[in-house]
Amino acid sequence: MPADSVSRMDSSGSDGNSSDNFSSSPGASSSRERTDSESSDGQMRFVLPGLPGSAPKVLTMNEVMDCMKNIQNMTLAHEIAINPEFKLQPFEPPENSLERVVKDTVHRAFWNVLREKLSSDPPCYDHAIQLLLDIKENLDHIFLDNNRRIMQRISEVLDPKLIQQQAEQGVLDFRAYANFVIDIMAKSCAPVRDEQIAQLRDIEDVVDVFRGIMEALTVMRLDAANFFLGAARGKVIANSVEYEKLKFKDYLKHYTAGFPATEAWLKRNFAASTPASSDEAGASPVKYTIANAYVELTDWQAENEFPELLSMDKERIETLQKRINRLCACTTVLAIASGVPMFAQNPNMKAAFAQEVEILLQDVQNESQLADAMENVWVHMKSVIEKHQKVSLDQDTDDTLKNQVLQAAQKDSLVRKLIWKRFTTYLRMCMYAKNIPPTPPGFVEFARELEAVSNSFKSLTSYNHAVYGEYYREMISKFDVSS
Repeated sequence: MPADSVSRMDSSGSDGNSSDNFSSSPGASSSRERTDSESSDGQMRFVLPGLPGSAPKVLTMNEVMDCMKNIQNMTLAHEIAINPEFKLQPFEPPENSLERVVKDTVHRAFWNVLREKLSSDPPCYDHAIQLLLDIKENLDHIFLDNNRRIMQRISEVLDPKLIQQQAEQGVLDFRAYANFVIDIMAKSCAPVRDEQIAQLRDIEDVVDVFRGIMEALTVMRLDAANFFLGAARGKVIANSVEYEKLKFKDYLKHYTAGFPATEAWLKRNFAASTPASSDEAGASPVKYTIANAYVELTDWQAENEFPELLSMDKERIETLQKRINRLCACTTVLAIASGVPMFAQNPNMKAAFAQEVEILLQDVQNESQLADAMENVWVHMKSVIEKHQKVSLDQDTDDTLKNQVLQAAQKDSLVRKLIWKRFTTYLRMCMYAKNIPPTPPGFVEFARELEAVSNSFKSLTSYNHAVYGEYYREMISKFDVSS
């Protein structure tokens, strides 16, 4: 009978060579019948998150591992390198799709057949045996090499020959195996999964227990994959940068026409290459120019051709532009609201109003939509003020506040220009500073989003500079000589 005691996995001891743990289990024959239970497919699929408006990419674990070992999958490697919030997500076919219907039908049929075979007299264990072997294979994918003792225990208990012998002798205790697997999972899962695993112990029906086990193993494999990617991220960045630099140098040998849009982008910012923050003091004019050029990306003008050497990240930059514009619009509204005593004197009310403004502007994609949304913001702001004061605003106050809020939709708004200047100054500080700079005035209620967009921007520009910085410096030095 399986034992119910095993040490909790220590995942902190990975030596960087743990990728082999995610390859197909050597003991699993490719010719054996699959059970079609949840996550029984050795080629478990993940979703590479896409940007808004673009379809996400579906990857198998082998493709993820190829990226770690070979760096040839530039899309995945580039995504991991520049996205600090990158995480794989489980792949699920769309609702009502043929694939979803087939998947649900097959899985439902498997569990129904398993229940029937276990309920027969005498019980038939062929499906149960295959399920236990699938569970063993899933556990092999989850555990790392430094957990050899646990893996050895799993191999001893979930030994195919032993299980087969117990089935033939009519002494296979399916529930005991379920308890063993649950104990293993409970001692090795991420803390966020503790409740899900604990609930399995309360399920009395043994088939339902194993269905829950397979569902839990699916998310545990996802956790393991994301843990591995997080641990390997530094190596991926280094390898990806070197690979892209080599590819670019090879490209320059055969392409001599230059990059006019990139050159124009840098030249526009060369004239403005003066320090904008104390963190830039002591840096070279070339560094100022590159910093100015990167900041220009946050407010890109459509009449300018986009730099060729940022084309891979154009869609990501456009998405960041929208987030930044929404952030600054929200901050502008809150700065106007701060002139109203009820907001200025009540931090909780001000924070609540800030969240409401974020919700009202969350779908804004351009300046035209922002102007329309500001109408709703004003209506809501007026409602909140009058509800609190229990009296209607006088006409002068009404007109003044309304004009200020509606004007916030325009880039030439004095308040919005001030907020934008504070934001770009903060962004420059982030680009140069090792630690997170202090939150600028007015952004306190939106500090989390401010930090998130700034980190995303810094990751993107740092990676781009690591690959193309040498070429940028060479190009800028020619501006200097010609002047």
